[in-house]
This record gives sequence, structure tokens and C-alpha cells, in this order.
Amino acid sequence: MSALAKPALLALVLLASLASAQSTKPVFQDGQAQIVPAFANAEEWIRERLWVETDFDSDQNGKKDRVHVGVIRQKQTETEGLKVPVVYESSPYFAGTANGRSILWDVRQELGEESPPRSRPAAIPFNPNRTRISNSLVNIWVPRGFAVVHSEATGTGLSTGSPTVGGDPERFAPKAVIDWLNGRAKGYTTIDGTTEVRATWCTGKVGMTGTSYNGTIPVAAATTGVAGLECIIPVAPNTSYYHYYRSHGLVRHPGGWLGEDIDSLYDFINSGDPALREASDRLYRDGLFAQHRDRKSGDYNPFWAERDLLRHTQNIKAAVLMAHAFNDWNVMPEHSVRISNAVRGRVPLVQYFHQGGHGGDPPLDLMNKWFTRFLYGVENGVEKGPKSYIVRESAGGGRRSAGEPTQYPDYPHPDASAVTLSLTAGGSSVGGLTTESSSKSGQESLTDDVQFDAPTLAKAEASPNRLLFATPELKSPLHLSGTPRITIRLASSAPAANLSVYLVQLPWTDGPIGTANLITRGWADPQNWRALTKGGDFQSMERGTPLKPGEFVTLTFDLQPDDQIIPAGKRIGLMIFSSDRDFTLWPKAGTKLTVDLGATKLTLPVIGGAEQFGKATK
Repeated sequence: MSALAKPALLALVLLASLASAQSTKPVFQDGQAQIVPAFANAEEWIRERLWVETDFDSDQNGKKDRVHVGVIRQKQTETEGLKVPVVYESSPYFAGTANGRSILWDVRQELGEESPPRSRPAAIPFNPNRTRISNSLVNIWVPRGFAVVHSEATGTGLSTGSPTVGGDPERFAPKAVIDWLNGRAKGYTTIDGTTEVRATWCTGKVGMTGTSYNGTIPVAAATTGVAGLECIIPVAPNTSYYHYYRSHGLVRHPGGWLGEDIDSLYDFINSGDPALREASDRLYRDGLFAQHRDRKSGDYNPFWAERDLLRHTQNIKAAVLMAHAFNDWNVMPEHSVRISNAVRGRVPLVQYFHQGGHGGDPPLDLMNKWFTRFLYGVENGVEKGPKSYIVRESAGGGRRSAGEPTQYPDYPHPDASAVTLSLTAGGSSVGGLTTESSSKSGQESLTDDVQFDAPTLAKAEASPNRLLFATPELKSPLHLSGTPRITIRLASSAPAANLSVYLVQLPWTDGPIGTANLITRGWADPQNWRALTKGGDFQSMERGTPLKPGEFVTLTFDLQPDDQIIPAGKRIGLMIFSSDRDFTLWPKAGTKLTVDLGATKLTLPVIGGAEQFGKATK
């Protein structure tokens, strides 16, 4: 070979190498990132861990908190210089949790009195040698060209600091991780070291997702307005700890966790270094939380306001694909709906709902399009299509995320309008629920007795412990979409009383509570009647005041949002009772509530409004 040929050959080799180095790219089809075989070999993935330094000190030990972070990315980000966006999940659960039943308060107490002492759970085991945070999400997203990042919430696992259960560190810890992915924050190879690690492989674009607490954190991060967080897919997020543990001034527990409160959840997640737990306990569980959680009155206060993400939604810039279930009685659907209402028109927003219980991701193709659109910039039109996807009852919607969703122009449906219903006498058996207004329906009473749960009351032909009013049998299906509201005028025989309101389908069917029997429900404290004047999100700092026995008060409040098609042959029932065995405190039986039927109104969001309601009931 001549001397002149050698440089040409070398140039060809270099060009071939360069072409090879640039040959592995994400692939998109039908607006979705596809599995790339070169990305799919898990044995070749690069796994690294680090600690990102925040700008806060939650445990007040004089050192900035550091967040434990795990990264899983394609080998091509190292060998070929490939830059990829990130799908990110943060959680306080990754290092384990306490025994859930050992954290609960005893609900057998009189209203307005101190709660009986709560037991303490066994300490969560601590493993300082853990090298992996989580494998969630990786098998879905890494083969499709996204890196996956996990982080442990402050005070949990190998992150330093304290669990704050909704405090500002839960907003700013994930922000620090996103800042690190964009080169604006420092990450270190050890928990207390100085050797830096940089995310040179990241495009800087981040999407967050997760369910329940893990779904709360994406919303929390988005409320910081952090640059680089392009989109979020929160699933059943808790957006207000007040709304999680209270309702309209009433102590009300999350479904399935009777007796849980914010200090219980602290114990449930307190998995950080045991050497740091005593200081955290003193600051938060036995300090701030004990002083301000207020299980006596259930009122809203500045402590709860700090743990309410709604007040920060003006900072959200990320595109939001919100997911929730209308029969989620743990993190109730208002948590998502209130955030969606706040950001609508300001950022891309799509809502996905199903008819089942807690959790349930949107369909993978919808999530894929969301991440592909906002992290890779592929113009797939996902934000321009239907604004609402709802799994209907007949599509398997009673199971988590089952069935194909139906597309709608928005939620609530734009064609829904308010239909106001009045009560007629007979509630101890079944009174009437009618569009014909009457102020002369009289008064009817019920006696509180928590030994009877809601299904028992709804199925009873007659009961002294509840009032039940119903529409005529539906001649055709009736579609409700939105948030029902009740105005109720009542008097109590005692200074304090629980108030529970259910919308039900009659006849109530046996079996699990679901779309065949329950429509929606809500709770309120009549002591807060002065603040409960118009419905909507409850954020009043006005304190409730003891009721004067026999004196009537009027209160207006919202039930939980819903979208449900009530089938022909059913009746829509309004059930009013006092203590709810599955959600409220359990005072001794005997308090009497008297309802002024003529001054009590129920408002339903009906697609087609009064005209459609009339067709269905006449």
C-alpha cells in the first residue's frame, strides 16, 4: 500500500467509526418512542448512585440535606455520546415502611376531646449498604430511549435530613435533582464526600411520574417552577394533607386507614439513618405535628396550609397528564381535580380517570405519547386531542385501570350543568328528591349510631339513624360529570356532631362498594357552618364554634368529584347520617340531628342539564 493510500484509509476508518458511534438513536412511530434493541439489554445498562446536595437543612443539624439518587441509563450514553431525557420517580417508600396497622389512632372518642394515646410502631430496619434504590419504570422506559432516575425523599433510606410529610423539602428535594440533571446543582459519589459526579449524558429534559405519595412529589416539584421539568404524570396524588386527613373542618381518615393522621404517616416512612431519627422525631412528629395537627377540632390552620400544593400552582410550567380514580377513597379524586382546575388554560392538560380504586396508570400509549411529546419534542398532537379520558363502568372500570377509556372534550364535561333537587318528607324510609322546590317539607331527624355502617343504612327499608331521599326510577341512563354540592340546614342536640352525606344508587347492591351502589360522598363539621357558605375548595382559617343544641345552622359543601352513568332502573339517593364508621371518629351513640327539608338542596352536575334529568325521571 502506498504511503498516500494510508491516510485515506485511516480517514475512512474514522468516518466509519463516527457513523457507528452516531447510529444508535431513539425510534418514534405513531407518536410514540419504540423499543430499540440496542437499548434493551439490561446487562449493558449503566447504573450509578450519588447524593445530590440541596439548599435546605430539614433536620437543622447545620448541614445541607443530601438526596440519595439512582440512575439507570443506556450504555450508549457512555460509549456513543448519546444524550437522553429522564423519566424520574421520587418516593419515601423505597427503603421500606413500618407496619401500617401499628401507626393508627384509636377513633373511639368523643368529638372535641383529646384522642387516646397512639402506639408507636417498631423501627423500620436500616441498611446502610443498599446499592440500588428501585427498578420501577426501567423496563418500560430505558429500552425506549429514556434514562430512569429514582431518588429517596429526605429522611428516608440513604437520604439525609428529616421526613417532613408535605413540608417544603418535599418540593425542593426533587427540584435539586432536576437542577443536578441540568448542571445547576452538585452531586457527589458519597453521602458526605466531595468528589463530584455530573449528568453530562442528560439532555436536561425531565418528566416525572408515580402513584400516591410517589404521585404527590411530581406535583410538588412542578410547583417550584424548576426549569427542565417539562411534564408530569401524577397518579392519585395527595395535593393537600388537610384534604387527606380532614373534610370541611371534620376529622376524617383516608379510606382503609381508619385512625391514620399525619404523624402516623411520618412513622410509616421514617426509614433514614437511626442516628438521626431522634432529632427528627423531636422536630416534627413530637414537635410541629403534635402542636398543630389538631385532632380536637379538625380545623384548617397555617400548618395545613403549608402542606397544600394548591397555593403554589401558579408556578407550574410543566405539561400535566393527571390520573385518578373516581372510587379512590384513600386519596380522593378532589386531590387531582383541584390541581387540574388551577392549571387549566395555562399549561397543556389532559385528565385520565377510571372507576376503580386507588392508583392505576393511564394507558401506556398515552403515557408514551406524553413523554415523547414533551421530552423528545415529537409533534404527536397528544395535547391537542381529547382533554379527558374516562374508563366507563361497562368497560371494566371497576377494576384498577381496566378497559379502554372513552374520549371526552374535557372534565367536567362541557355539556354538564347544575340541576338542583329538593327533599320531600319520608326520609326515615325513603323520601323524595325532586326538581320541584318546596319550602314546606317540614323537619326530620336522625340519631347518630356509629355501629351501623353506610351500606347497612342504605339497604335498610327504614332506619332512625339516617335520612334517605331518592328520585323516581330512571327511565333512561343519566350521566353525571362534575362535583355535586349540598346545602343543608340542620340542628344538633349536642355541641359537636359528625355529618356524612352519600349519593347512592338504589336499590343498594351487596358486595364491594363501587359503581353499582355508590355514586359519591362527602363529610363536614357543622361547627364550621360560618365558613361553609358556597362550596368549593375549603381553605378557611375561621375556627369552628360549638353548636347551640336545637339551633339551626346552614352549611354548603362539595361532595367528591365524579363522572358516572347511572343506569336505567336505578334511583339516585341522597343519604344523610352522622358518624361514618369507615371514615370519622366514633363518638357514643345518641346525638340527634334534625334537618330542615325545605331549606336543604342538592345540586347535581348533569350532562344535558334539567332537560335531560326530566327525560330520565318522568
